Amino acid sequence: MSEMLDKNIQDVSIEDTLKNSYLDYAMSVIAGRALPDVRDGLKPVHRRVLYTMNEMGVQYNKPNKKSARIVGDTMGKLHPHGDSAIYDALVRLAQDFSMRYPLVIGQGNFGSIDGDSAAASRYTEARMARISDELMADIDCDTVDFMPNYDGSMTEPTVFPTKIPNLLINGISGIAVGMATNIPPHNLTEIMDGLLYMIDEENYTEEGLFNIIKGPDFPTSGIIMGKGDIINAYKTGRASIRIRARADIIEVKGGKEQIVITEIPYQVNKSVLVEKIAELVNEKKIPGITDIRDVSSMKGIKILIDIKKGESAEVILNRLYKFTALESSFGFNMVALVGGRPQLLTLENILTEFLNHRIEVVTRRTRYKLMKAEERMHIVEGLRIAVQNIDEVVKIIKESKDTQSAKKALMDRFDLSEIQSQAILDMRLAKITGLEIDKLNEEYEQLKKDIEYYNSILNSKSKLISVIRQEIVDIKTRYGDERKTEIADSVDDINYEDLIPNDEMVVTITHNGYVKRTLLNNFTAQKRGGKGKIGAANKNEDFLEEIIYTTNKSHLFIFTTKGKVHFLKVYQIPEQSRDSKGRHISNLLTLDENEKIASFLTLPEKDETKSIFFATKFGVVKRVKTIEFKSGRSGIIALNLKDNDEIVTTLLTGDNDKIFLATRDGKTIQFSVEDVRPMGRTATGVRGILLERDDVVVSAEVVEEDSPLLAVTSLGYGKGTDKDEYRMQSRGGKGLKLMKLTSKTGLVVGVRHIHQDEDDIMLITKNGKTIRIAASEVSVIGRNTQGTRLMNTSDDEIVSFTVVPKDDSDNEEMQGEDNGSNS
Repeated sequence: MSEMLDKNIQDVSIEDTLKNSYLDYAMSVIAGRALPDVRDGLKPVHRRVLYTMNEMGVQYNKPNKKSARIVGDTMGKLHPHGDSAIYDALVRLAQDFSMRYPLVIGQGNFGSIDGDSAAASRYTEARMARISDELMADIDCDTVDFMPNYDGSMTEPTVFPTKIPNLLINGISGIAVGMATNIPPHNLTEIMDGLLYMIDEENYTEEGLFNIIKGPDFPTSGIIMGKGDIINAYKTGRASIRIRARADIIEVKGGKEQIVITEIPYQVNKSVLVEKIAELVNEKKIPGITDIRDVSSMKGIKILIDIKKGESAEVILNRLYKFTALESSFGFNMVALVGGRPQLLTLENILTEFLNHRIEVVTRRTRYKLMKAEERMHIVEGLRIAVQNIDEVVKIIKESKDTQSAKKALMDRFDLSEIQSQAILDMRLAKITGLEIDKLNEEYEQLKKDIEYYNSILNSKSKLISVIRQEIVDIKTRYGDERKTEIADSVDDINYEDLIPNDEMVVTITHNGYVKRTLLNNFTAQKRGGKGKIGAANKNEDFLEEIIYTTNKSHLFIFTTKGKVHFLKVYQIPEQSRDSKGRHISNLLTLDENEKIASFLTLPEKDETKSIFFATKFGVVKRVKTIEFKSGRSGIIALNLKDNDEIVTTLLTGDNDKIFLATRDGKTIQFSVEDVRPMGRTATGVRGILLERDDVVVSAEVVEEDSPLLAVTSLGYGKGTDKDEYRMQSRGGKGLKLMKLTSKTGLVVGVRHIHQDEDDIMLITKNGKTIRIAASEVSVIGRNTQGTRLMNTSDDEIVSFTVVPKDDSDNEEMQGEDNGSNS
């Protein structure tokens, strides 16, 4: 017995066995479960669900049936892979946010765009949508092949004889073994127009096709960012497109702005999206949002985002696009089964395969109808013979002993076929009335025309194509609709930065780190010596430290006390009124503990030929090429500081510039920028000026020709001095006297160049008062002088000042206490 068993044992390679078994499994998944057929765009489970519903008589004009019954019949007859998979497929076919043209009409809870699951199949009902009839039109006319079901008890169609290119109009996604598919839905009108273009134009082009089929058309609408990626996907079968939500910015009560979202990208879960926005707001990654409300209803999506007064809604919306699914990507991967084999297809390939399918379906349908017409014609010809010889036919039948002898006698007498003889025997006596004889003759003539028509189709390719063309026109007329998804010509078409006016701005920052931007025209000019106006509401002994003139779209290099650099656009800083406190810088940047802002540098455009010049409190200077910062990464080292040193100011310099340093105790040094060689970001720098006692550097300036240098003191004095008063020296010296300082003038706050006919000067005090005076009112005098009073500081002191373009308004504020005496 053991010898017999040994003879039946064969040695096989486990490697080959595993390879063959896995290949069989993979092909089964690819062809039998995961990938759609290019012709009808359906996976087997979807096809089986719809075919079962059709066989059950659950058409669009018939009553609904329980989903559980549909699932049961599908599982029992065609798809023995579990009821949950079948019901999930049925549910998706009914979801108007998943399908551009739903193939099933559901009654009950079929899920929602918020990710809610459908109710159990025992609670819901369904029937086929009207468009599903077009998928199975003429299925009983031998238009497609049938195959045995899983147990051989019945047959099922291998594909539907569809009149609609379902693969494109509804799209599909699926993951097989080693491959996947992801095809977006499209607009039926555009797809049908594309098919007509291919039929009508013998020498059609891809470009012509792309002009008609503009791109995907998602059921959730949205905006596709850029046509180029769509064309690339259509040409190659693979690409990624970006989809944005539709968001409008409106003004609400109190001068505040509100973002209203009415459309979201395809396949985005709305509730998860809202939660993500709220999470980012709570983590302060997107500041400026005060409330988020989802007020969506049966009428459509509506998400309201309230913006804090003074914040830029455009900036916040751009951040939402960047950090949330309000902007999502859809990856084209147009893989489908062609002849049972998976292929990566272009748009033209898919449409060509559909047209070839229609040619085969219409040809087979025509042959079937021709066969049926010829069969009927054969019977009708026999019946006409019988009617014309009715008396003799009756006599033969009466004289025959049984049916078989009567059939044979009729065949012999009138040269009839067996089928014709049987039809005569089955004919009712009512058929020999005059009216029925006329109907029989009419049917005969109609059958002759039908047979001639069917033959003309089969014998003429152009006639066959014209039939297909007319059916495409009919489908377009019946189901065509307007596009839902907008396509922007390019990503730049919806660039919200373009919507932001490049206004002139004044950016201020307080000692405690509160920053804001204010329109420059909010500060009108006053006479020299005035007390100024309230510029910011300072609390808890906070005071203004720095003021910068810039424009909305300029780049801000923000340097911190720890020698790091951060990057912002000016418009990303909250715009607030002159007397408001501002927003803490930690809401805009991620700063370390005890890290504060040391200096701003504003650039209209990043210029890699320039250098950034650093000057520190202890007189260290350093030059770094701007290209070192081109990565744009915030929080990188800009200057290696030592011994509690801090950055005082930063300048944008060229290779031939001259640098002017000024100290708190009234010393200055002027040297060539070439004395400071370019260094790396992490270098410490070199000595710029040799300081005495407790003196510190308070200002640095790039020297300009024909432009006096304005020096301002803490108690409101200032003077202009020609640059030639300060001779050039070598870097690292003790310097020269900047101006005469006394107890009346206070210490030096800083130095700036002024153009007396073109500029105004804005001064800010520790208590938040601001004054704007014309530069022409400043006296240009020698360096060893104390200057004249620019502002009456009283018990206050000046902490910062800047130079801005001249105020050309006629509203000089010269009233009451704002005017002070000159000295």
